[in-house]
Amino acid sequence: MVGAALLFGAMVITIRLASHHMHPFEVAFMRNLFGLLFALPLLARAGLGLLRTDKLSLYFLRCGIGIVSMLCGFWAIAHLPLAQAVAISYSTPIFITIGAVLVLGEVVRARRWTAVALGFIGVMVIVRPGAEGFSYASLVALTAAIASGMVAISIKILSRTEPADAIVLFTTLIWVPLSFVPALFVWVWPSPAGWMWGALSGLFGTAAHWFWTRALRAGDASALTPISFLQLPVVAVLAWWLFAETPDVFTLAGSAVIFISTAYIARREAVLAKRALHAAQAPTPPR
Repeated sequence: MVGAALLFGAMVITIRLASHHMHPFEVAFMRNLFGLLFALPLLARAGLGLLRTDKLSLYFLRCGIGIVSMLCGFWAIAHLPLAQAVAISYSTPIFITIGAVLVLGEVVRARRWTAVALGFIGVMVIVRPGAEGFSYASLVALTAAIASGMVAISIKILSRTEPADAIVLFTTLIWVPLSFVPALFVWVWPSPAGWMWGALSGLFGTAAHWFWTRALRAGDASALTPISFLQLPVVAVLAWWLFAETPDVFTLAGSAVIFISTAYIARREAVLAKRALHAAQAPTPPR
């Protein structure tokens, strides 16, 4: 998870650097194009059987929502202070919890709802709607977080029957043409530096997802979620060094509140999952 956090942080930096040479929509296409190239070894290892599925319509729905999240997120990275854009993205677990209730029918008790409400407070501290310094770009970043939560719900549904590598590969395959359409409307031929930063964003993004999925498979999500927040100080330090950006007190305070909220949500979900597993493994009493 430490590796994933560092790689996601590096991806954010390369997206900002690439956006100096082209529109964020074009950066998103390049990230997907090169991400697909770096994901092809999954197909070489597993063979064409990895592409057999009867869930293609759900894959397209997941990827359509994912493109909305990606385009909004990339645009926010290009137009917001990087620490603020990353901090808002960490509100995604809040929307996953809400989506789990509305879509998956999960039961959420008072303690998790309290954590969700606390997370919203943290988001509002960062966004500060109506206050001096408010930027509509922060609402774009929030839209990306909401859409990302919807993507996570769709992945939960897909993962019931689909292998993890198949989800990664199908996602990158579908994202390339979907992201090419909006990129066409703002297309400029990339400079050599633009190609380099776009390729690196694809490399770092694919590698980060590889580390992230394997971390979640190997360890407890409640223990790993706080580690994932390492991305925020990494991005903040690099943004200060490369772009002379200093996070304001509202971003720092809101990030702390979101961290507490999402860490508790992850811990609570892990506890409930263990209880359900123990209940399923308990021997059935004789009749």
